[in-house]
Amino acid sequence: MMNVPPEPLRPKEITMRLIAAATALLLFATSSLAQDTKLGDAQVQKYLAAETARVTNDPLKAIQSLDQWESKRSEYRRQVQEMLGLDPLPERGDLHPAITGELERDGIVVENLHFQSSPHLYVTANLYRPAKVDGKLPAILYVCGHGKVKIDGVSYGNKAHYQHHGAWFARNGFVCLIIDSLELGEIEGTHKGLYRDQSRWWTNRGYTSAGVEAWNCIRALDYLQSRDEVDGDRIGVTGRSGGGAYSWWVAALDDRIQAAVPVAGITDLENHVVDGCVEGHCDCMYWVNTYQHDYTLLPALVAPRPLMIANSDSDGIFPLDGVNRCFFAARDIYELYGKTSSLGLTITPGPHKDTQQLRVPTFHWLREHLQGESPLITDVAEAQFTPQELQVFAKLPADEINTKIDETFVPVAAPASVPQSSPQWEQMCTNWKELLATKSFAAWPQSPVPLDLKLVGESRKGDWEVDQYEFNSQRHVALPLFVFQSQSPGKQTPTKLRIVDEQEWQAFAKFLEDPSNNGCPLGKPTENEAVAVLPVRGIGPTQWNQDPRKDTHVRRRFLLLGQSVDGMRVWDIRRGAEAAAQVGLQPAKTIDLQAKGTMAGLVVYAAIFEPKIGALELADMPENHRNGPYFFNVSRFISMPEALAIAGFNREVNLTGESHVDQYRQKVLAAIKK
Repeated sequence: MMNVPPEPLRPKEITMRLIAAATALLLFATSSLAQDTKLGDAQVQKYLAAETARVTNDPLKAIQSLDQWESKRSEYRRQVQEMLGLDPLPERGDLHPAITGELERDGIVVENLHFQSSPHLYVTANLYRPAKVDGKLPAILYVCGHGKVKIDGVSYGNKAHYQHHGAWFARNGFVCLIIDSLELGEIEGTHKGLYRDQSRWWTNRGYTSAGVEAWNCIRALDYLQSRDEVDGDRIGVTGRSGGGAYSWWVAALDDRIQAAVPVAGITDLENHVVDGCVEGHCDCMYWVNTYQHDYTLLPALVAPRPLMIANSDSDGIFPLDGVNRCFFAARDIYELYGKTSSLGLTITPGPHKDTQQLRVPTFHWLREHLQGESPLITDVAEAQFTPQELQVFAKLPADEINTKIDETFVPVAAPASVPQSSPQWEQMCTNWKELLATKSFAAWPQSPVPLDLKLVGESRKGDWEVDQYEFNSQRHVALPLFVFQSQSPGKQTPTKLRIVDEQEWQAFAKFLEDPSNNGCPLGKPTENEAVAVLPVRGIGPTQWNQDPRKDTHVRRRFLLLGQSVDGMRVWDIRRGAEAAAQVGLQPAKTIDLQAKGTMAGLVVYAAIFEPKIGALELADMPENHRNGPYFFNVSRFISMPEALAIAGFNREVNLTGESHVDQYRQKVLAAIKK
């Protein structure tokens, strides 16, 4: 046969091949073993920005008419209640109010009091009223921001810090109830389980300290309406910073609020996630965003009642652009009601601070809408009492649950009963899967992007051939997949997919970088063996900054978007199983998965939903979700034993390590397949 020389490449073809080669090198570099966290940071920031854009101004951007809004409004309110841990609302028991002290000064009476929003959940407060009361007066619920008042180890509550507001309202014809917040009250609870990264299990519980604050505010309205001097049809709310946020919660949830002025208490997801404002806020500012809503929903839920948004123009944690976006989103809803005059916006110069410039328009707005007049303000709001004078408890109550309310505020599911028939078990599984899909994994892509599986690197490492692939888990999330196979001709289809945590990945990375001094974690290959290794997002090549503070706030950004890192890693495992099954000359129908510890827990949930997953080889399985994995709301309806029973009902399951997590599955198998 005559050898015919190939035709010379045209310049355009040469260029295209060079671009292709450069792209392959770039792909290899961006998922290389060097673990440059700047690359992981850039990837996760791009992803979070795209996800923020996807949910910005949801669900308001779909509203076109008043009828459409009115038909959805009650459900949106219910969703907000649920995301605060208040659906159903706790039982409205006896408030057990008690006044522990009273003083009068300059025509103002101040009562030191407490009530119980739920049994043994104490709310400490000061009630300010005019010394002389003729008839029923409008009332203000003032909710406090983070103003710590602690002297010689004694907390006097942030109500003492914000006392000047209560005194001003009382001098001007209002009854004003100032309530302590959970964290900075006389009984010192906590707002910061996620912020300080000490209670990640809050996510599983569906608990947020914002829910406790909202509930305390609702019960504070109950208390105000019980007072003889209060006109229960003329109640307003205001507060700044954290108190501004709580003003939103109660105004959105309770129509008894007839006028509201949240001060420096709201901005949108773009500010929180993309601009990083989340790093300046504790957990009391946030709902558990099960439904992936933007915070612009809150002012819309106040419509058409009088609402003024107040903020300063140089507030670092409530930036002006986000405040304006919240205002204009709300105005669209007020316009549907024909009530734009009931929505106000006040912007004053200054930083995040309680200033006279912000107080004056607040006072004007509440006088106008609750007293029917708004005369000139000629007096300023100044503190008149010492913290000691405003103290409620000389001795804190021994039966308080404030300091451990996160353990009980949102109930967890009881262990499931063993089904007595196949139809009963099928119904139980259907219910659990529906709850997981809508309450824990609702942020999974509805329309998965193509895997676009690419081979980006080939090498020989010790006794192994190692192929590095890359695939798309979702938009802006490209993940590496490493296939280790015995040294034999052709590409083999992996029979197993190993899901690794950071510690396991480090062992693989050392071997790949220097196989002469580091053994392969897989040992030596057997003939025709092929194993895929998947480091999910945030592990190994896609790891972001692991400084504890930085990592915590990356995780919190996910939560604000209605996602958890672990929940999205379950999605990565599903996609990784699909990708690994496509590798090689003979794609597989299923692939067996291996994992240990928390990653084993992720594999179980992936197997519930992913038909590409075959047998499960799991070590050191977590028995519950307390220490991970962390999914939205999961503990409210299911725990690890039930999840393993669903995943392992029709699969082979091999467990190693000390654990009782498989007992429920075994009981189900015995009951159904006996």
